[in-house]
Amino acid sequence: MLQVNNLTLEFGDQMILDDVTFNIHSGERIGLVGRNGSGKTTLFRLITGEMKPDEGTLSLPKNYTIGYLKQHLNFTQPTVLMEACLGLNEEEKDQVWKAEKMLSGLGFNEDDQLKSPDNFSGGFQVRLNLAKVLLSEPHLLLLDEPTNYLDIISIRWLAKFLQRRENELMIITHDREFMDSVTTHTMAIHRHKIKKIEGPTEKLFSQIAAEEEVYELTRMKEEKIRKEAEDFINRFRAQATRASMVQSRIKALDKMEKKDELAKIQELGFKFNYKNFEAKMPLRVKNLSFGYTEDRTLIEDLSIDVDKKDRICVIGKNGKGKSTLLRLLAGELEPKEGTIKMHPEASMGYFGQTNIERLDTSLTIEKELSKVRPDLKYSEVRKVCGAMMFSGDLALKQISVLSGGEKSRVSLGKILLNPANILLLDEPTNHLDIESCDSMIVALDNFDGAVIIVTHSELFLHHLANRLIVFNRDKVSVFEGTYQEFLDKEGWEEDEKKPKKQKAAKETARQKSNKEELEKQHKRIAAKIAEAEKKIDKDEEFMEALNIKLADAYTNGEKDIIQQLKAEYDEFRKGLDSGYKELEIMIEEMDKITAKLKAEEQA
Repeated sequence: MLQVNNLTLEFGDQMILDDVTFNIHSGERIGLVGRNGSGKTTLFRLITGEMKPDEGTLSLPKNYTIGYLKQHLNFTQPTVLMEACLGLNEEEKDQVWKAEKMLSGLGFNEDDQLKSPDNFSGGFQVRLNLAKVLLSEPHLLLLDEPTNYLDIISIRWLAKFLQRRENELMIITHDREFMDSVTTHTMAIHRHKIKKIEGPTEKLFSQIAAEEEVYELTRMKEEKIRKEAEDFINRFRAQATRASMVQSRIKALDKMEKKDELAKIQELGFKFNYKNFEAKMPLRVKNLSFGYTEDRTLIEDLSIDVDKKDRICVIGKNGKGKSTLLRLLAGELEPKEGTIKMHPEASMGYFGQTNIERLDTSLTIEKELSKVRPDLKYSEVRKVCGAMMFSGDLALKQISVLSGGEKSRVSLGKILLNPANILLLDEPTNHLDIESCDSMIVALDNFDGAVIIVTHSELFLHHLANRLIVFNRDKVSVFEGTYQEFLDKEGWEEDEKKPKKQKAAKETARQKSNKEELEKQHKRIAAKIAEAEKKIDKDEEFMEALNIKLADAYTNGEKDIIQQLKAEYDEFRKGLDSGYKELEIMIEEMDKITAKLKAEEQA
């Protein structure tokens, strides 16, 4: 259990946490929410001890372990599998299968696991860090945006893993649906305070909104009473006959606590600027094929006509070609075969994964946006800055000091400045907070043009998609329908298409296979135990013979022989003790296998 009492932290004159107190009890899984910059990651760093609070305490039970997913990458082993095994606890170092299973769930196939970690992209390297943290099985697991570099398949696997996990969890993620699926409680950093409830994010957001509405109504009512009292005092202060009443009102005013008006919280409230388009199709793709090398084709024979009102979601595992497809459509890459035809009146807005990297770090936000449209008035640029939550002096911040989320908002702002009738968006919600993701959905709903978006958020997929471009089972295809229809008709796994009888037969075969494997393990370890017991018996007989020889040597006063026999005795004693320890471990393993066999028989 984690106990936090009266915690306060400031950065210069900026208050982050103001006298906050909360507990995390055994088995609780907490979704931590709050605006970007509110202090969510900072709170994690306080919990791990990387930072110290200005005031207050954080208390943990003795021997309580914390696992924290960091974006910092530092690998020391020659293969992915060996690096992942570093996460195993000391008593599990030989259970390599756990690391293999974990890596597989996070998208590393057997060949990947034998490659060097340095061969992989930053996203896959972060997955490797995630595998190590999960394998360490800490009491409290801290995950900061773990889904940013995961595809849908891995996100689903991670959700199931976290749902089965019994220990405590705190998670920061912009994916509301994922958060709600794995948590028991939601905790918000709001106005520098902490509020925690049992239940999903929507319940907490609604509760905060209701409390603030009541606060504001009460404040306005009290302000009215205060004004009436002040008017009375001012009117009758000079009249002796009203002196006692005036004094009474003054005392009442002094006792009345004045409520401050709640500061307005900036929200990402924007809309994409639409350019009128009369034709039916802004974009047509015909027989498109592409690969970075001759022997690896990512996209083969893809054809799709994009309607001016389409909401097309591009889905599939990472590394299969989703971002490459958007780069082809945006004109950053040339097709190997086929054609991409943009209508002459079509105007494109493109948000790619490399957009953030292309920002000029030497410029301010205001100047970076002005660079896109030098013809625009200063007030228009400032208006877009405000829409992206950079109002006032915030627009003068230099790009180099911005966080990942702030840079994402600058990149989105650049798209807003140019009117468009087709949007290409590659995971635009990465680095945004939950509320900003909600604003993104509203903005896309209100956009009158076509949208082609790469996203791993099933919330977005269910809400937006009327068509899908699917990278699945080593091919790319167009699915005409919603995401739910895709799940019902095709799905991500081959088994989802098989009849129930086949599924049942496969499950029965799996159970039979499990039982047979357990029986083999039982037989192997029973043989090892018998062999170990036999060796211990022999060693004990030899030790008994040494004892007799030692007794004789002491009787005869043979000092040299005594010294030799004692050295031999000590050496055998160490071996015997080691043998007993190994036997104890094997017996425990035998008990576990026996319990699993009983469970299989009862299933």
